[in-house]
Amino acid sequence: MKNITDINGTAGAAVEEKISFGKASEKATRQTQNNLLDHAIKSAGLKNDAGLARMLEVAPPVISKIRHKHLPVGATLAVAITEETDLSIADIAAILAGRVTA
Repeated sequence: MKNITDINGTAGAAVEEKISFGKASEKATRQTQNNLLDHAIKSAGLKNDAGLARMLEVAPPVISKIRHKHLPVGATLAVAITEETDLSIADIAAILAGRVTA
């Protein structure tokens, strides 16, 4: 797992703090959901949302709906992201909770 940097500039320590994925997903803002998608794209070495949709085996409108906060990041998508990138569920929860910089 690659360390991601939290909003205070520290890597690992604050991020490894237990953050419930469910609570983080419920409270996620449009910006934090976009940050997650951007992290997943960067982590997987992809160019855009279309590549992310192909990698995660979802229709491109699903990624668009997440970007525009019409659809939450669900557990199934979070697991798919962990399987295809170096992000863990704890990392995803930290990003959705707004504890990680873009």
